[in-house]
Amino acid sequence: MFLGENRHTIDEKGRLTIPAKYRGLLAAGVVVTRGIDRNLIAFSMEGWDELAARVKSLPWSDPSTREFRRRVFSGAVDLVPDRQGRILLPPYLREFANLGTEVVIAGVHDHLEIWNDEAWELVREAAESDELHWENLGI
Repeated sequence: MFLGENRHTIDEKGRLTIPAKYRGLLAAGVVVTRGIDRNLIAFSMEGWDELAARVKSLPWSDPSTREFRRRVFSGAVDLVPDRQGRILLPPYLREFANLGTEVVIAGVHDHLEIWNDEAWELVREAAESDELHWENLGI
């Protein structure tokens, strides 16, 4: 399970070091793609296969399904961390999420989210101030 919030940097070559506590879960590989909120999402290979199976079961005739498939699969890249635990994020993904040097890697149960550090602060603050919404979710 992916938990926690980690601040990291992306080097000049576009490499991001995966936090040590996640490296075992991602040693076999990681798939990174466009997130829903102008962030990136990263899955273990097992998690990616589970998502792909769920999406595959959705009807092709549904326009929302086709849109989701395009967004998630066309933007995806499968990576294997190097010996230092780094992955090379392609420029198109870094641009999509407006990633600079400073990023936040957030554990979100079954995947990681990679955020521009300023955007993360806004999202986190909004989530922390929205207890009524959580109540409506039954949480």
